[in-house]
This record gives sequence, structure tokens and C-alpha cells, in this order.
Amino acid sequence: MTMLSATKLGLVALGAVPAPAEPAGQGDPARRPAAELKALAEEAGRELEGAPADAIARWAVQTFGDRFCVTSSMADAVLAHLVSRVAPGVDVVFLDTGLHFPETLRVRDTVARTLPVTVRSIRPRMTVGQQDGEYGPRLFNRAPDECCALRKVEPLERALGDYDAWAAGLRRDESPTRANTPVVTFDARRGKVKVNPIAAWSQADVDAYVSRWNVPVNELFRSGYTSVGCWPCTRRTKAGEDPRAGRWAMFDKTECGLHV
Repeated sequence: MTMLSATKLGLVALGAVPAPAEPAGQGDPARRPAAELKALAEEAGRELEGAPADAIARWAVQTFGDRFCVTSSMADAVLAHLVSRVAPGVDVVFLDTGLHFPETLRVRDTVARTLPVTVRSIRPRMTVGQQDGEYGPRLFNRAPDECCALRKVEPLERALGDYDAWAAGLRRDESPTRANTPVVTFDARRGKVKVNPIAAWSQADVDAYVSRWNVPVNELFRSGYTSVGCWPCTRRTKAGEDPRAGRWAMFDKTECGLHV
């Protein structure tokens, strides 16, 4: 497939030029070879750097069709809303760990009810009770990496079996570990293209988008939380702290393993 330049893609997103025809075989359930996906990701990563977020999302939708999905932690519905404007009905994958705050589940339910998306709630293979019986209670307090692997990483990898590409809401300003997040990359571990449409956005950009479109946002942000995960491993942050400082605060851990 010939890649559009970032500039032209921006014009496509705004409707200034016609969108290209879908490539032959679009919608074919057969998975594309990893080498092809890697080449697509590397070229798009170069050409789409600096492109508008909706243009990046449009490229993913036009390239992968129904083999593309959005993932969301339901801290807010910004990414789901943005992609739904390009591809109404797009699949939104939510990892229902069994340990979410009620406020997070309310965002998920609001998204499913009000946005033109298909929310897929993916659960771990074991309930929290079954995990306690197998590994002992409160695994998150003793071995958070193992808990995340069981309740987040494995469910995501299982869910992504239906797709060649997935979008995440990572932003470069969230933490030092995310400062170099590309807008498109190849996830070699999973053999998928990973798309980060809002990687270059600031918190001010997010706030402006939420205000403009009245996007659902997790209520916990109004009470001192700046990043929201599972309730046992998330605390409020203090003034001046990194936005993700409240995640796994008692451990030398900054990521759950989904974004590596």
C-alpha cells in the first residue's frame, strides 16, 4: 500500500481531499504477515509524525478496517470518541479486571450507551476469588507484576487475536517512560501494529477536547487522582508529583505490562 503523506492525511481527515479507496481484500479475516505489518508501522510512524490525531486514526481505519480496535482504560472516553468520529461502530476493548473502581465501570457503561462504538469487556480467565485460591489472597500486594499479567496482559493478548492493529491513549507528557511514544509503531511482542493517535497531546489538549465534545471522564479525577487503574494499586497524587505517581506507589513499577 502506498502511504499518504502526513500533510495529505490531515486534509483527508478534514474532508478537503477524498479518502483513498480501500485496499483490495479489506475486511479479509486472514491476518496479515508480521513482516508486512512491521513495514506498514515503520513507514506510518515516519510519515504520520506531526499529523492530526484524527488523521492518524483515519489511516488506521482505512488500512486495517475491522481488523483494528481501540483499547481504553475508561479513565476517559477521549480516544474512543475520536476514533468513533472516523469509524462509527469501532470495537473498543476494555479489560475488566474485576478490581476497577465503580467510577471506572460507570464510564464504560456510559460509553457503551452513548457513543457509536462496540464495547468489548474482556475478563481474565479467573475471577478474583479463583485467583486468590490459586495464588493466595491479595496477589496485587505481593507480586503486582504477576497480578497484572493475569488480569490485564493475558486478557489483552487474547482479545487482540481478532485484530492486526490496536489504538491506545498513551501520551508523551504522562511520564518519562512515555516521553518517546511514537504515533505508530510495531508491537513485536504481539505481532501487531500499535497506534497512538494522541501521543503528542498535552493535558490541555485533552481537557479542550473533553470540553468541546462533552466526553465522559472518570469522576475520580475530581478528587485528587491523576491516573486511574485498579483500586488496590492506585492512590491520589500530591501536588508536583508525576501524573502516574499514584500507580503502584509502593513498588518499583510504573507500567502494568500492556505497553512495553
